[in-house]
Order: sequence, then structure tokens, then C-alpha cells
Amino acid sequence: MITTDFAAGAPCWLDLGVPDPAGAQDFYGAVFGWRFESMDPEGNRYGVFRSRGKVVAGLGSLDEEGARPAWMIYFNAADADEVAGRVRRAGGGVRVEPFDADGQARLAQFTDPLGAEFAVWQPRGSRGLEAVDESGSLMWVELFTTDSAAAVEFYGSLFGWSTREVPIPDGQGAYSIIRPAGGEENRAHGGIVQVGAEFFDQHAGKPYFHPVFATADCDAAVARVSDGGGTVNMGPESTEGVGRLAVCSDPFGADFVVLAPDPS
Repeated sequence: MITTDFAAGAPCWLDLGVPDPAGAQDFYGAVFGWRFESMDPEGNRYGVFRSRGKVVAGLGSLDEEGARPAWMIYFNAADADEVAGRVRRAGGGVRVEPFDADGQARLAQFTDPLGAEFAVWQPRGSRGLEAVDESGSLMWVELFTTDSAAAVEFYGSLFGWSTREVPIPDGQGAYSIIRPAGGEENRAHGGIVQVGAEFFDQHAGKPYFHPVFATADCDAAVARVSDGGGTVNMGPESTEGVGRLAVCSDPFGADFVVLAPDPS
């Protein structure tokens, strides 16, 4: 589970980049009941979503030419500049050089050697999200990649993640459960899934992370996704020991998962 003590290497922030932030505010407000608060005194180019008063995500305008709408996952780091150096040495790329964000954190964005984008958050004034692992908030992250072994090696060297392989039913490979360095099994915060290159034809041809949001009622959330102009790509379906989930896209094409956890 993700907690707000944010161990080193654990997810601690996420934000959404879309060409129409106002449309995203309407969509996610309807799906999760989120309320938007602008952090930009001159407009709504960046702000935060709140659920029951607590910050659960960020939202910004997508201005990068050729970029596709997507959620960006940020991992806790003690030194963003040091991480940038290690990313380069490990064969990854630095998309956005480390910078200070209004005294709240020092941020940087990267690309792993297989093309997946991710970011780090070095806490200063803010540790990150105010609510996780509760309905309407982040509870898990997943990386879809063409080479899970390479991803495990890269992120393990970068963040010290440890992994446990879980067989996927029907002999479809393994799911790598990831947790922070030194973290107990109950601190697992995500998974790595290997899929064929053809899977990424609809995702700009490259691996990617997506967030999993907790919900009290998966089917009701899926209905709101469809009513709001989003797409249900898979599900809803139930998995023993996990819960009932569905893979969705918002009206702009950014992927996310809704999951009603198995109470057992």
C-alpha cells in the first residue's frame, strides 16, 4: 500500500497533462468527486485536485509539441540532481532538468531506457499528496513495458526497489510487484507488466506508467467514465485477492485504472 510517509522511491505525487484542463476538471470531478483549485494566479494552467479537502493529484496544460495526454508519476527522492546523473549513466534520458517548484519541491522528469516517462519529487515545503490509498485517491502504480527484466534492473538501481514475481494466469508471464528499498511486503506500491510491442501502437509506441485510483464501487465509477466521454478499455472484472477493476481512458486519451479493493 502507498502511505503518506513516502519512503524513498515510493510514489508521492502525480499530475495530469491535457490540452483542455477545464474539460479534465469536469470529467474527473464527475468520476471521483474531485474539486479543482488553481495554483496559477493568472489562470488555470496548473492546479490541484482535492478529494474531501485533501490534495490527491495535480493538473496542468499540455503544451509540449507531439506529447500525448498522460498521467505523470513522481517518486520520492532525497536529491533530484543526483538522480538525474544516475538516470543518464544508466542509459535513460532527462526530459526536464531538476528545478525548484515554488519552494514546495525540487522536481525533474525522465525517460527510462525503454521510453517510459517518470519523475522525481525532492520534498521541500511539501511532501506530496495529502491522501492516498482511500477512495478517490492513488493506491497503486503500474508500468507497462516491453522488457520487465530490464525495467526491474533500471529502477532497482535507481530507487533500490525490491520485487517479487507473481505468475499471471493462463501462462501469460509474470507480474513484478515492487516496493521501496527496505520496505515490507505490505508497503508494495506498484507492479511491472511485460507486454508485446504491438500493445503500444495505441500509446505512442512506447512503455508507460499509469495510476490506479481506489473507488468504493468500480461499476458505478465505470458508468461515470462512460457518461463523461471516457473509454473503458477493459473490464470491469473481478480478481481474487485484488478486487474489481477496470482500465479506462479519459476523454483526452490518458489511461488510468479504477479499483474497488477486495475487502479480504
